[in-house]
Amino acid sequence: MTAPVKLERIHHVAYRCKDAKATVDWYADVLGMAFTTAFSEDHVPSTGEYDPYMHVFLDCGGGNVIAFFELPNQPDMGKDPNTPDWVQHIAFEVADLDALLAAKAHIEGQGVDVIGPTCHGIFRSIYFFDPNGHRLELACNIGTPDQYAELKRVAPLMLREWSETKKAPRHKA
Repeated sequence: MTAPVKLERIHHVAYRCKDAKATVDWYADVLGMAFTTAFSEDHVPSTGEYDPYMHVFLDCGGGNVIAFFELPNQPDMGKDPNTPDWVQHIAFEVADLDALLAAKAHIEGQGVDVIGPTCHGIFRSIYFFDPNGHRLELACNIGTPDQYAELKRVAPLMLREWSETKKAPRHKA
């Protein structure tokens, strides 16, 4: 039997953007991310097909990277019409509630509408959209070690109950 895959971390996650420069500027100004790398090709390296693109990378902190592709020859960006806007999002962690509230004030000061803070029991978060329509979340953990341990303990039970009933599990409390 072969050894299982041993992952180190997420190298980067990539999304599409409408305008690479505007996206880099927004993430730098609004979220303080550093623009680190850009790749641009006329042919896709993995497939060889002709599809010019600009691929930009931003440092999210803590060794995390988010990347975006601008694809000028593709149809305009769209969203999955069957998935609510609140489902697909990118969540970033901030240090604490004070940092979350300061971030909210800063982001609103940039003219961005912000929802929250919303309490999720073990963390609080705010939500807003980037200029490409991607929903973003900033979250700070507020749970105790005992709460996190209990959540880990009941996770398989909750998943099993959900799989059988498709209703919020009784363990949610």
